[in-house]
Amino acid sequence: MFRHIREDIKSVYHRDPAARNTLEILTNYPGLHAIWLHRISHKLWGWRLKWIARTLSTFGRFITGVEIHPGATLGRRFFIDHGMGIVIGETAQIGDDVTLYHGVTLGGTSWKAGKRHPTLEDNVVIGAGAKVLGPITIKKGAKVGSNSVVVKDAPENSTVIGIPGRIILAKSAESKEQNTDGKRAKIAQKYGFDAYAVSDDNPDPVASAMGMLLEHVHLMDNKVQEMCTAIQEMGGEVCSESVPKMNLDDFEATGMSQAKAEDHDKFDPII
Repeated sequence: MFRHIREDIKSVYHRDPAARNTLEILTNYPGLHAIWLHRISHKLWGWRLKWIARTLSTFGRFITGVEIHPGATLGRRFFIDHGMGIVIGETAQIGDDVTLYHGVTLGGTSWKAGKRHPTLEDNVVIGAGAKVLGPITIKKGAKVGSNSVVVKDAPENSTVIGIPGRIILAKSAESKEQNTDGKRAKIAQKYGFDAYAVSDDNPDPVASAMGMLLEHVHLMDNKVQEMCTAIQEMGGEVCSESVPKMNLDDFEATGMSQAKAEDHDKFDPII
């Protein structure tokens, strides 16, 4: 037990630059208090002392703001940063070196008995306010952006953001070979993982796709206008009115204009 406590304290030093000394960690980190209380309640749950286990869990929620069902399984060096508002369901399984930020829910989507909560494998990071729902698996090294809602499995070393969660970065040897200009690597390095998802460089895949489509339509309009001009010079009477042009700046509020700027250098329209 004391070995696990020492590991937990060391893990705080590794993941929270605000931690100054052991006494501060022991007395002022409610996430750790919640984990330590859960380990006791989990033992009681295994001994079928379920009312006592639930009562201790409720007491832990009262003093820490973290609700962990006694039936949940937690790995080693699990770290809850800030802690307030976290909910971890009965059949949730959490691996080693996992980090959760405040407001995270590991919840279920069914009232049926059996496995109904997520499994987080080793080194997973879940950002503030994210909801991971159902008997899904977030594989090793995956990261979930803040306020995302994830209802499907996430592959290893991926980054998932949005509602519903979309995989935006999946690191693999193949993707690294294809990334010749290094742009994705730079975005991944800068994005790294922003637990609060406030970075201006968050690569929203929907905005990127819409930006590319609008750019393609804009180029096609230019080609049509050029053909109409050539036909008129030869005496034909077509395209008496110019095709209205779309300006991506008009879509600034949707993020599409930013997506266009990020993807312009790799956009190659098929005409």
